[in-house]
Amino acid sequence: MASLGRPAGGTAELGAGPAAQSQPVPQTDPAPQRAAPAEPPAAVGALATALSRLRAAIGGASYPLVLPSAEEARRVGGALVSQLDDYLLPRLARLDAPLLVVVGGSTGAGKSTLVNSLVRAPVSASGVLRPTTRSPVLVSHPSDTSWFRKGELLPGLTRTTESSNDPRTLQLVSAPALGPGLAFLDAPDIDSVVDRNRQLAAQLLAAADLWLFVTTAARYADAVPWELLKTARLRGTVIALVLDRAPADAAAEVSTHLAEMLTANDMGAAPLFVLPETTLDGQGLLPEDVTRQLHTWFAQLAADANARGTVVRQTLDGALAALGPAVEGLATAADEQAVVATALDERVSAAYRTARRSIEDGLKDGRLLRGEVLARWQEFVGTGEFLKTLESRVGQLRDRLVSAFTGRPAPGRNLQHALESQLVKLVRGVASDAAEQAYAAWQAYPAGAELLEPTMQKPSADLPERAERMIRDWQQWVLDVVRKEAGDRRIVARGAAYAVNGVGLAVMIAVFTSTAFIPTGAEVAVGAGTTVAAQKVLEAVFGDQAIRRLAARARTELMARVNVLLDAEAARYTDRTAAVGLELEPGSTLRQAAAAVERAREEVALTGTSS
Repeated sequence: MASLGRPAGGTAELGAGPAAQSQPVPQTDPAPQRAAPAEPPAAVGALATALSRLRAAIGGASYPLVLPSAEEARRVGGALVSQLDDYLLPRLARLDAPLLVVVGGSTGAGKSTLVNSLVRAPVSASGVLRPTTRSPVLVSHPSDTSWFRKGELLPGLTRTTESSNDPRTLQLVSAPALGPGLAFLDAPDIDSVVDRNRQLAAQLLAAADLWLFVTTAARYADAVPWELLKTARLRGTVIALVLDRAPADAAAEVSTHLAEMLTANDMGAAPLFVLPETTLDGQGLLPEDVTRQLHTWFAQLAADANARGTVVRQTLDGALAALGPAVEGLATAADEQAVVATALDERVSAAYRTARRSIEDGLKDGRLLRGEVLARWQEFVGTGEFLKTLESRVGQLRDRLVSAFTGRPAPGRNLQHALESQLVKLVRGVASDAAEQAYAAWQAYPAGAELLEPTMQKPSADLPERAERMIRDWQQWVLDVVRKEAGDRRIVARGAAYAVNGVGLAVMIAVFTSTAFIPTGAEVAVGAGTTVAAQKVLEAVFGDQAIRRLAARARTELMARVNVLLDAEAARYTDRTAAVGLELEPGSTLRQAAAAVERAREEVALTGTSS
């Protein structure tokens, strides 16, 4: 047999090239040369381990966001997992297992008839109805049946010895006329009208040690088979071709053109066999003289363990080498998923950052001191006479405040409610704006729009209730702080006479100014003296530094609670991107696993050289 080198394009020079139909193949000793199983070297074990890790990485990668690359990544990822499970891992575990020839081609090319003719028995159903082959049929010598029955190769297909229309089954047939060490797998049509058949055909071709492509003079230039041929070439699969039922007056012209097409697609070294148009015998088989050259070619391959091993290693090495570029495409698609998920999250973060700034501004610019809050504060402290005594009668102020804070509980409650109402209104407003901004931003991304629900355009239904509870809890926190401070020995002498509730309300008022109660003309105008009054109240009780400290603490505490509330609102969005399970750097795992496989492949050097 001719040398099985590895010319450009991944095909093997198995005998003669395009003119194989007219050049005899030297005969060899028909006695099969069975290589004894050998313990694989440690490098092969390391390669198997690397492949298993790559398989886990590919299987674990997801592409849940709606992106242009997602569907293709899912398809390629699924195909790679199938190839690893169906072929690469089991074949690497048993390099000495029988060589699998997958017979594929277009509808009506005569694949089943050819397989039957090569083994001289009607083992695979053939006929004029299309599609004929609905489930694959694997034909092997009886001594090789056990290997295929174990299910290590193509483990997803259920083994059966009966004819079946179930595409999930693999019919095993023994054929004594077929030499040991070689098996034929009759695959469904690659251009079948049945989707499942086409998918199965592609899956089986990816599990081939050698692909025997069968076509006809009418179909040899079809686009579908050439796409698969190019894929097989890129994977490094060894390829041979049969031009079946070639009309006598067109055989030379068609075979020449087909050979030119093979050369143009870097497959010029693939052997081409031309079978003339003929009449089938009583069993539906091609005459032996028509198939003799192809039969001899395969018999020679079956008898030569070294030649079979060369084919297996070449195809295996080519498939392993093709993993890197394919996985890089998956890694790029995975990175795109992470980038878009991050962009979606950032849009949400931006919307709710704006909401936080709006609340911070609302606590500083005096807007909350207008309207109801101002009226209730004036009602609480008695603005008219109170303001007249601010500068000259601080001592009397203390007495008035004691009376005001301890004797007028109703105005105090009204002021507390007014503060609560204004804060709730502010929080609801900014939360509503943030929800609308985040919703609009996500709609601009197909991936984001797919994750949206109409209710997300508005704040949560229970936001008002949660905001009210949050503000009441904050008000209670302020009162507790004031109570603690009033109990401090340094303050007792100055402030023990004052009601905690009144001082607490003054602290709350203090939170709503930008200067921590150093009043400006604008603040006095806005609050009609409110800030000045509140400042004097607190100064009379705590002193200037205490005013600043209490106001700052209360403002910080309020914003912390607001942040918790807004974070919960933002989580309605970010929980959806988190739910898709994307890693921070999803492409890294894939790239690292593929690089480990490539290093192990070079170490093993299946074809005798490391690249």
